[in-house]
Amino acid sequence: MAEVKKRVATEVKGNTLRVYLYLLQSGTSDLRDVQHALDFSTPSLASYHLGRLVEAGYVAQNEHGQYFAKGDSSREILEGYTKLGAFVVPQLLFFAIIFTALIGFFAFMSLSYPSYVPLLAAVSLAMVLVLWYETIRVWRRLASWK
Repeated sequence: MAEVKKRVATEVKGNTLRVYLYLLQSGTSDLRDVQHALDFSTPSLASYHLGRLVEAGYVAQNEHGQYFAKGDSSREILEGYTKLGAFVVPQLLFFAIIFTALIGFFAFMSLSYPSYVPLLAAVSLAMVLVLWYETIRVWRRLASWK
């Protein structure tokens, strides 16, 4: 069961991911609310994506027929992301920001010690490129829901 859920979590993308993220942000919603909020052309399209999420166990329906995201499943679907209030951002974004600031600081400090400039530049550039590459790669996976 855990293996199947892990497989489904990796398959939650595109409009299905958009529906899940909308439910996370808005709480309980009717089928039509999901359709209108995400600009789906028909209610059946919203129903299809909600059905996939219900079948996978990430979303449930209450007694009034409203859908809501199960909080315990967001960790699986949003692996590599952090929920910051209403926003979902890649976890690597924080490291990219911190390392960019540190490199700026050390670059400024290397003005006093010029022999460290080539080493600082090489290591810093490599670190920043890798972090920003990974952040953008993860962010693109999420960008389809906006």
